[in-house]
Amino acid sequence: MIYNLGSINADLFYALPHLPQPGETLASQSFSRGLGGKGANMSVAAARAGARCAHIGAVGADGAWAVQRLMEYGVDTRLIRTSEEATGHALILVDAAGENAIVLFPGANRALSEMDLALALSEATAADIFLCQNETNLQLEGAERASALGMRVAYAAAPFDAEAVRAVLPLLDLLVLNEVEARQLEAATGRAADTLPVRDVVITLGAKGCRWHNTDTGATQDFAAPKVTPVDTTGAGDTFTGYLLAGLDRGMPMAQAIGLAQKAGALMVTRHGTADVIPDLKEVQAFTP
Repeated sequence: MIYNLGSINADLFYALPHLPQPGETLASQSFSRGLGGKGANMSVAAARAGARCAHIGAVGADGAWAVQRLMEYGVDTRLIRTSEEATGHALILVDAAGENAIVLFPGANRALSEMDLALALSEATAADIFLCQNETNLQLEGAERASALGMRVAYAAAPFDAEAVRAVLPLLDLLVLNEVEARQLEAATGRAADTLPVRDVVITLGAKGCRWHNTDTGATQDFAAPKVTPVDTTGAGDTFTGYLLAGLDRGMPMAQAIGLAQKAGALMVTRHGTADVIPDLKEVQAFTP
């Protein structure tokens, strides 16, 4: 089972002809609201990939719709609490080429208590996976508790913060980050990805695919991305991570799990939206780019 300590956001989408420059005002061509947050996206992706995934998080009194949506997608929502803080949200600007810029308001995502975390992991075992990102509080505390329980600890290093990553590095079994984040981490630590104290490091490279470093063996393997025409890259990395963890939770070897995750991420960029359009396992298996 996957326990995901993660954000839950209302994603507010604005379609623009191009991303705004400093001082520029643009009229949006369309607007929509959807379920999002890196944590929620990953939980939905893991659940839609066939894994049992329990989401650890919080929403405000205005967030009941988000919890209901997660439940509809197969996520175990019993560990989500209601906070006095407002539900987090993300302002997402998407240009005509599918690139995006995002502004986050954390809200309830950073209102979890250590008691909430302790209760959430009270039934977890060494057979389970713990996943977190950098959109909530208690990442280090969660990784410490999970590691003490013998769980496999995975971290998606986004939004990137060098100190947050550095704090959890000694506790990680799996680190997922993109090419820019890998460069930022190397600049902060002075260590290349293949020398980090983490058994498995997976670097997503967008249209170029991804790279897997296994630091136990010193092996590095590159994976080509399926060729698609992107319309919206929002949530593609989260979809990749959720599918990757689901594959590992189901006992797949890393290379096979990465291959499945690559297909899911590629299919995701052909769709507009985030959690609400993450493909299910049947779609991914049938996908032939």
